[in-house]
Amino acid sequence: MNNNAYQRRSWRVPLPNEGATRALAGQITALVGAGDLLTLSGELGSGKTTFARYLIRLLLGDEGLEVPSPTYTLMQIYEGPSFPIVHADLYRLRGPDELSELGWDEASEGALVLVEWVDRAGDRAPADRLDIEFCMTDDNSDGARIAHITPYGGFEPRLQRILAIHDLLQSTGWADARRVHMTGDASARSYERLVKPGGSALLMISPARRDGPAIRAGKPYSALAHLAEDIRPFIAIGGALAELGLSAPRILGVDMESGLAVLEDLGPGLVVNDNGPIVERYAEAVAVLARLHSQDLPSSAPLPDGTRHVIPRYDLQALLIEAELLIDWYAIESPASNFDSISRIRYNEMWTRALKPLEDGHTTWTLRDYHSPNLIWLPAREGMRRVGVIDFQDCVIGHPAYDLVSLLQDARVTVPNAMELRLLTLYAQLRRGQGENFDMSSFARAYALLGAQRATKILGIFARLDRRDQKPQYLQHIPRVETYLAKNLEHPALAEVKAWYKANVPHIFA
Repeated sequence: MNNNAYQRRSWRVPLPNEGATRALAGQITALVGAGDLLTLSGELGSGKTTFARYLIRLLLGDEGLEVPSPTYTLMQIYEGPSFPIVHADLYRLRGPDELSELGWDEASEGALVLVEWVDRAGDRAPADRLDIEFCMTDDNSDGARIAHITPYGGFEPRLQRILAIHDLLQSTGWADARRVHMTGDASARSYERLVKPGGSALLMISPARRDGPAIRAGKPYSALAHLAEDIRPFIAIGGALAELGLSAPRILGVDMESGLAVLEDLGPGLVVNDNGPIVERYAEAVAVLARLHSQDLPSSAPLPDGTRHVIPRYDLQALLIEAELLIDWYAIESPASNFDSISRIRYNEMWTRALKPLEDGHTTWTLRDYHSPNLIWLPAREGMRRVGVIDFQDCVIGHPAYDLVSLLQDARVTVPNAMELRLLTLYAQLRRGQGENFDMSSFARAYALLGAQRATKILGIFARLDRRDQKPQYLQHIPRVETYLAKNLEHPALAEVKAWYKANVPHIFA
């Protein structure tokens, strides 16, 4: 990584041809969104409208869209899938007051605004903006330009990220790749597939987590639940899993300061199909866990800078704060629920009594999100290496039952009871095959306890994704998770917890 990216006020980008202009537009799409102002400056014919045309087409996902110059209409509006785009050319504007006559304020609200000749707007231009100045080259080469990109106000850190991505792609040999945005997950991470002749890779953008409000002992939820604060745990655990012979993505390049990595693209292979889980692939995923859980694993993992990432323990504090998500988000509208401070204390005391016996059991690396969306089937590899593992940055040291129940009570796909039992039996056989004194009875108890805790957490998370983050698509999985929860609560070790759920959220037993 070229750390000078963080001292540069302006970014100078050579544009030898229209292909380079289009590539620049692709990079800027990751930088702008609703409510942003992008100003385009330069002489007549310097390439402002050409750049705007590429940017609008990319944002709208229509390479053939007609994007005329707004020189005579002054303002052109496009309805995008997430926000409108306003393209304005103010060259013929008679004065700043004319903007009001155009309906500028109404059109700009919640939109991405691209403005050519913004100086005609006087002091109406916001202080926060990204300016791109297009200049002819000194030798006046046909079609060649230079772009000077300068951030103002809140755009400064965003441009720094673009510069960091640019430098990382340059250093890893992927600068000329086509970048394809990928659908994100429930986290703040985002991904792009990098495509060029002969192969592909993934760009992972994983910014450092912003601390939320302190909710207990002066700590935010992420610290209490031991969630990864930056990209370092992903890099460390990924490298350690690869050393153990498992198929985690190879790290092709990383900028830990900026939260960026170029990763091996494990491809599109799934462990499920339209009919649900593919038994043979789930069985291999179970075998991966059995192998991992049979080893003595260290409590830390090395990083490229010579330091080590210390893997936190999945302690009672973390398990309890996760369980509280249910009463914070999922059960708040239940007519039988009144979760005042005393109720919350009693809720935690109940879960403490249920979970505390697990503290003395066998512990191992708990990857924490070991389920179908995060497993890639790799048919060209052999044995357990056919299971690619892609999500492990929140790895903790906990009970081995947690990851197994994550897989066999998959929140996003229904695992039939008979298949779950069959694969549980397979896991026990594999553990015993390693020469271990494996106690299936105590493991089944832990499996039910952690299955109930995980289902409780997931119900809270999915409700939060809907209420807070406007991601209602996760609500479709709630009935499945409720079914898993009700099943786990039938274990005798959860009798007290079951009674609480029957009193406060009885519909899950319907």
